[in-house]
Amino acid sequence: MEERLRALAQTAGAAAAQAQNLEELDEVRVRFLGRKGELTQILRSMKDVPPAERPRLGQLANEIRDELERKLAERTEVPKRRLQAQQLEKERLDITLPGVRPALGHKHPLTWVLEEIEDIFLRMGFDVVEEPEVEYDYYNFEALNIPKDHPARDMQDTFYITDEILLRTHTSPFQARTLERMAPEVPVRVICPGRCYRRDPADATHSPMFYQTEVLAVDKNISFAQLKGTLTTFAREMFGKNREVRFRPSFFPFTEPSAEVDISCLVCGGKGCSLCKGTGWLEILGSGMVHPRELEIAGYDPSRVSGFAVGMGPDRIAMLKYGIDDIRLFYEDDLRFLHQF
Repeated sequence: MEERLRALAQTAGAAAAQAQNLEELDEVRVRFLGRKGELTQILRSMKDVPPAERPRLGQLANEIRDELERKLAERTEVPKRRLQAQQLEKERLDITLPGVRPALGHKHPLTWVLEEIEDIFLRMGFDVVEEPEVEYDYYNFEALNIPKDHPARDMQDTFYITDEILLRTHTSPFQARTLERMAPEVPVRVICPGRCYRRDPADATHSPMFYQTEVLAVDKNISFAQLKGTLTTFAREMFGKNREVRFRPSFFPFTEPSAEVDISCLVCGGKGCSLCKGTGWLEILGSGMVHPRELEIAGYDPSRVSGFAVGMGPDRIAMLKYGIDDIRLFYEDDLRFLHQF
């Protein structure tokens, strides 16, 4: 038994000295010290050794194992350091090189326009409110003087969730909600920006999701002249101090009288060009005096109070302001387009 142990020590020591890399050293460890290794097999036959010899031979076996583990550890350290040095060289960073600045994001052009609209009306004494995008048919239509059989519903191809719940087709439901909540108190001066939805096919001027901003003012003795003054101020703040403003008669179920608002063309200044189709004018929004029926539905007395309402599309205003000819560019997340802003 002793001779076998000493012979194994010499053989294992020579094998460890000859190993050239980590894989060969691991093979030596498994061959001599593994669960089925040669030293393990000798120790398992220790039961055949006379009891008096077992302590001495057991101690010798432990010394041989400890010595072999020490040699393997020493031999393993060299290739480990070499491998580590290679890895460090491969991953070495030159900390003296200048850094690369990360690309910084910025506001979307629609966000700029929405915030500019809000800022203009805030300076005129209006408050900003938010209302739900998932709306009841009642607030989207009926409370705005658009009953079930009204032909104006055909103008808005609606996303219905149920018979009574839909995605709002305009921000005008906020008028009904705000008046219902505040009636019969005055004054009311609020704007509501937000997303709207219609079943429109996407093209250069239409999108199934788009933005609107609604403006509402209700008080005693509000006149059409105040509406004109407010919108003229807005148009010149948004598009330039010298911009001409024109009001054209129109129709909306929830305002009477109603008017479309145009500004002099941003390109030709009113002389006529391809942008304004030779007219010299560009339409920017719709407006009118709040219909008496809408005031009654909300709980106001139209003989005592009056008001005006305005609906505008920030998408269209942004297209005019920045010379964009396709509304789809706002929603396609094309970095080539966004980087221009």
